[in-house]
Amino acid sequence: MRHVVISFLGNDRPGIVENLASIIKKNGGNWQTSNLRHLSGFFAGILEILVTEDNAEKLASEIQDIEGLKVNVEVTHPIKYDDRTISLELTANDRQGIVGEISAVIHKQHGNLIKLASSQGSAPDFGHTIFKASAIISINGEDNIDNLVEALEGISDDLMVDINV
Repeated sequence: MRHVVISFLGNDRPGIVENLASIIKKNGGNWQTSNLRHLSGFFAGILEILVTEDNAEKLASEIQDIEGLKVNVEVTHPIKYDDRTISLELTANDRQGIVGEISAVIHKQHGNLIKLASSQGSAPDFGHTIFKASAIISINGEDNIDNLVEALEGISDDLMVDINV
C-alpha cells in the first residue's frame, strides 16, 4: 500500500470535496486524514489517501487534473514517529511573529511540530484580539516535555499552555 499526500488551493465553489472523494473511490483509495478550509474566498486542503501500489500514480494524475485547483501530490510510504507525541493548547494576545516564536522554541527544545491549527478571535470582556492554537508535537523524554512547556510559557507573560500527554 502507498500513501498519497495531496495539497490543493482553488477558488471556493460547491462540489470540490465531492469531486476529490469520487476520484479517490474510483481508484480504490481510502481517505485517511484531512484538513479542509474556506479561507478568504479560497478553498484549501491537505489530505492523505491510502491506495494500492498499482493505483497510486493514476490517482495522483487524476487529482492533478481537477480543473480550477492548484494541486501538489506526493506518493510515499507512511512514517512512524518513535518519540512521544503531546497535544498543546496555546492562548495569548495576538501579535505579529507569535507563530515564529512558538515554532522556534519547539525546535530549540528538540520537538518536532506534527500539526498546528491556529485562529484569531476577540477576547471576551477586553475587545482585543487573541491568538489560539492547537499543536501536536513529537518529543522524546519527560524532562524534555517539562522543559518545552516551561520555555513556551517563558515567551511572554500572557502565553498560556495547556498540555495533554
